[in-house]
Amino acid sequence: MKIEKLARLDLNLLVSLRILIEEQNVTRAAQRLCLSQSAVSKNLAKLRVQFDDPLLIRHAYGLKPTPKALFLKPKLEKLINQLEQLTQPECFDPITSDYRYQIATVESVYPLILPHFLPEIFNRAPGVTISTHSWNRDTFHLLQRGELDLGITGKDIDINDAKLTMLPPNDICEQEIYRDQHMCLMRRDHPSLSSEWDLKNYLSQRHVQVRCDGNDRWLLDYRLADIAEERDIAITVPDFNSAASLCSYTDLVFTAPRHFLRLVAVQLDLVVMPLPIAFPPMAYTLFWHKDREKDPALVWLRKIIENRTTSLREFAGINQKE
Repeated sequence: MKIEKLARLDLNLLVSLRILIEEQNVTRAAQRLCLSQSAVSKNLAKLRVQFDDPLLIRHAYGLKPTPKALFLKPKLEKLINQLEQLTQPECFDPITSDYRYQIATVESVYPLILPHFLPEIFNRAPGVTISTHSWNRDTFHLLQRGELDLGITGKDIDINDAKLTMLPPNDICEQEIYRDQHMCLMRRDHPSLSSEWDLKNYLSQRHVQVRCDGNDRWLLDYRLADIAEERDIAITVPDFNSAASLCSYTDLVFTAPRHFLRLVAVQLDLVVMPLPIAFPPMAYTLFWHKDREKDPALVWLRKIIENRTTSLREFAGINQKE
């Protein structure tokens, strides 16, 4: 698009379009935009001319986005997120800020790590909001594009191991939150518990696996392959909670980080057993793009996360010595 044409583009219309696509309702969109319904309808009419497309079509339950609108939706989200960053002050004042953090994370972070720092964030910055997203194979790319502020997931510590599983791009910065060992989860009356819990017993069981970053193989599977062994993966699921739930009514075994397994074992009345093979710990790790290294809003958030998770690192250190 030539700069002259771009200069005629009203950015307020793009904000309206994003909200209309999200709400699919003129009344709700008007409330969020603090505009009248007639003003939002006029904006939609201008947008239809601008893009030469209906964009949203009326149906029984409100407005339905056209294929063109769905195509524009992720582009609008990226653009508006970048505009929000441009308009942020150079100094971050948590008391007055209305910054909207975009954070991608794996679901085990919700019960294990967020409780340590989330209350302090909202206490010290009452106007900020947080939008969380599931960690997936595109997360690093979204961090690079500025669509995400931070990411939190598990990472293999040794670089040679990380090359097999998940190696961050060179322009992604990282900070370790805490380390955790892997253990095994199963139901209380699991048949395997009637005999010695060793590697032979472990490998004779059927297992549930969580798909991480689109990968069905974990580092454990590579380590077992090194000794010419493999697990019998009966089912692969998208998240930790689903895997744990399956263990409550089947004979499946779930191998995952210790802190999560101990928490869910109490909730579901399950048993946690050691992983019967020497295996290195993983590290829950915080990621961000290098261009945001000195971003005041992110520096503030990263500092809180670092300070409030000290107890996790100390606890992990004590357990690793035991």
